[in-house]
Amino acid sequence: MRQIPELSLLIVADDLLARAGLAALLAAQPRLLVAGQSDCGPQLDALLQEHAPDALLWDLGWDYGEAENRPLLERLADFAARLPVLALLPDGEEAGRVWAAGVAGLLPRQVDGERLAAALTAIAAGLLVVDASQRALLVSPAHLPVPELLEPLTPREEEVLALLADGLTNRAIARQLAISENTVKFHVQSLLGKLDAQSRTDAVVRATRLGLLIL
Repeated sequence: MRQIPELSLLIVADDLLARAGLAALLAAQPRLLVAGQSDCGPQLDALLQEHAPDALLWDLGWDYGEAENRPLLERLADFAARLPVLALLPDGEEAGRVWAAGVAGLLPRQVDGERLAAALTAIAAGLLVVDASQRALLVSPAHLPVPELLEPLTPREEEVLALLADGLTNRAIARQLAISENTVKFHVQSLLGKLDAQSRTDAVVRATRLGLLIL
């Protein structure tokens, strides 16, 4: 049986206990490999070169926002320009500034392991992830340009879109929704047109940036 490749990541947090806690939380998640742990100091650059991870999981700590955080934001932006970063925040007050730094994902620190794993897999695939409470960030001009939805999606198209995001084939979607494969193809083509997307992956990315998909 063909093995699904592991997603390699580094855990970044200034708090040693936070790093250990996140590593333990992800240990039970399949197909995730924690290649290393670090604070945001110079050693992080060396680890990045050594392990070439697919993503960074960056815990900004409980007291983020209480002290001057411009140097940390600059550091975060530097790494976010190089690879997908999922940032964890104690609350939503600083969400806009952190999102503007270019992170691919933003979730609360209280998130569970299963949701963390799903978010890391999503950002490594080129998607954007935010907590539902921060949905407005997906249409913020502070981040990437947002595509326009040419026409509202029907309820059935929304169902097909959600299954596309899960990586299902047309045949699997047809089984899931109890419709024919030809009908699925029709809905997929309609989605591509309404999202002005060139492929299924592009459609999911555009839908995520529009806030139509929230992990």
